[in-house]
Amino acid sequence: MRLTSTALLLVFAAALAGCNDTLESATYDTPKVANKVEQPLPGRILAEIQKKGMERNSPIMLRIFKEEGKLEVWKAKTNNRFDMIASYDICAWSGRLGPKIKEGDRQAPEGFYPLTPYHLNPNSKYFLAINTGFPNRYDQANGRSGTNLMIHGACSSSGCYSMTDAQILEIYAFARDAFKGGQTSIQLQAFPFRMTAENMARHRHSQHIEFWKMLKVGYDQFEVTKRPPDVNVCEKKYVFNQVAADGKSFSAQAACPPMSTPPALEMAMAGYNAAYDKAYDKAMKKFDGKIWYDPTEAERKALVADLRRSRAQDLAFAPTGSALKAGKLLDIDDVDPAALNAPDGAAAVNRMASNKATLTAAPMSTPGNAGPVAGQPATAQAAPAATAPQAGETQTASNIPVPQPNPLAPPPQTAAAAEAPAKKKPFWMLWQSE
Repeated sequence: MRLTSTALLLVFAAALAGCNDTLESATYDTPKVANKVEQPLPGRILAEIQKKGMERNSPIMLRIFKEEGKLEVWKAKTNNRFDMIASYDICAWSGRLGPKIKEGDRQAPEGFYPLTPYHLNPNSKYFLAINTGFPNRYDQANGRSGTNLMIHGACSSSGCYSMTDAQILEIYAFARDAFKGGQTSIQLQAFPFRMTAENMARHRHSQHIEFWKMLKVGYDQFEVTKRPPDVNVCEKKYVFNQVAADGKSFSAQAACPPMSTPPALEMAMAGYNAAYDKAYDKAMKKFDGKIWYDPTEAERKALVADLRRSRAQDLAFAPTGSALKAGKLLDIDDVDPAALNAPDGAAAVNRMASNKATLTAAPMSTPGNAGPVAGQPATAQAAPAATAPQAGETQTASNIPVPQPNPLAPPPQTAAAAEAPAKKKPFWMLWQSE
C-alpha cells in the first residue's frame, strides 16, 4: 500500500493529538451491518439481559482495567444493583499504567468520567466512538490536558482505548439503549488494574500509588454497593458518596465543605476494609523485597508482533499485548525504583540485568584469593519474574520479549547489555432518571 507524504503527515498528527478520527482506513474486522448506529444488541446478549433480571434500556456503567486489558459493561437489574453483562478484551491502549497528564504523552486516561449522549460519535472514522470526556473536573483542576480521548474501534491507539469494530458496535449499542431508557449520564471508571489487596501491594512502589489510593475509595464503594458512586471533586481530589453539610456545594479547586459518609455506607465499608487490611498484610509478605516492573508500550507490542506483521497492510492496526505478561517482579535491592518509572525504564532494567550478571558471573579477585568470592555462583542466574501475580507463579526474565531498538534512539551501551536477559447514584438511593 503506497502512501503520499500528505497521508503520512496526517498519521503523524493523529499520533500526537490522540484519537482524532483522521484515519479513513482505520477498520478492523468491520461488521457488515445496514445501520451501525441503530444495530440492535445480538440475541445472546438480549437473552443474558433477560436471564439476569434486567431491562433492555436499564442504566449501564463501564469499567476499564488497563493491566488486564479488559473493558466491562455493567447493567442495572430490577433491584437497582448493577451486574456485569459483558466483558471485552481491549485490543489496544497506549502508554503505561498511570493517568494522562498532558497532550501528546500517549497515556490513556484513568479516573471517573460521566458520559452523556453528546459523547457518542456515530460518524467516527474509527467505525464508532465514545468520547471519555477527558479532561473531567479533577483533570482540569490539576492542570491536565488532552483532547479526543476515545473508546473506539480500529484496534489502534494514541492515548485511547481501542476495541475491534465488532466490540465497539456492541458497546455503542449498550450506551445508546441506556440513553433511550432515560439514563442521562453513564459512569466510566478507568483503573490501572483491579484494586485488590494483592495488586495494590504489588504496585506499592509506583510513582502513581497515591493517585491510585484515591481512586480505590470509589472502586471499593462500588464493590460493596454494586451501584456507581456519587463522584465529586474538591481540593483537587476525588470524593465519593459524600454528603455536604448545610446544602453546601463542591468546588474542584476550593476547600472541601463539611461532609459526611451516610451511616449505612460507613458500616458496610468498615467490614470491607477490615477484610482488605488482612489481605494486604498477607500480600506484603508475599511481595517483601520485590518491586514490580510495569512494561513499556513497546514491550507489550513485542508480545503481539506476529499479529501486527500479519496485517502489515493495515496502517492503523496496532494491537498491544498484556501488561501482566510483559511485566515482571524484580528484587528491590537490584534496581532504583525511580528508574523503572522513567520513559527508558526498559533500558534501565536491561542495564541492571547486565550489571548483575557481570557481578555474579565474573571472578572477583581479592587479596590472597584469585577465584570467585566464597559462596557466590560462578554463573549468573535469571532473577525471578511473575507471570500471573494473582497465582504467585514466576518465570525467567529471558521469557520476556524485548522490542527492537528505535532507529532514532542513541545506540545501545554495549553488546553485553543488548544480549543480557531483560529484567527488567449512591447505593442508599434508588436509581432514577433525571
